[in-house]
Amino acid sequence: MIRRKCAALGAALLTAGALVTTTHDAVATEKTCSHTSPIERPGLTPVSTGPSVKQAQCLSNVWGGVPKLAVDGVFGDATSKKIIWIQGCHGLASTGAVDANTWQVLYHPALDCYDPYPK
Repeated sequence: MIRRKCAALGAALLTAGALVTTTHDAVATEKTCSHTSPIERPGLTPVSTGPSVKQAQCLSNVWGGVPKLAVDGVFGDATSKKIIWIQGCHGLASTGAVDANTWQVLYHPALDCYDPYPK
């Protein structure tokens, strides 16, 4: 009985710690990538330009993966390839376009991705 209570308490503490880390990471991301407001999430395609593209590029660099993108506000081939990789890591359709689901994972990424980066 005591072991079960200790295990439950330990699990609760680990979960709380994960939530704090996730919240902290989200706040750090918002401070690092401040090209647009986190609530501004328009659809982006390989012909898009501007601050929302810079935001997506910046978030993808914070997220990880190599290569790091130039945060230039131009949605080119390199940006599309990185978005496709991020989408695959999260089980999303690999379209290369940034939609609502892709914005969600850019702001709240999975901890690890084992998909190889596309060549």
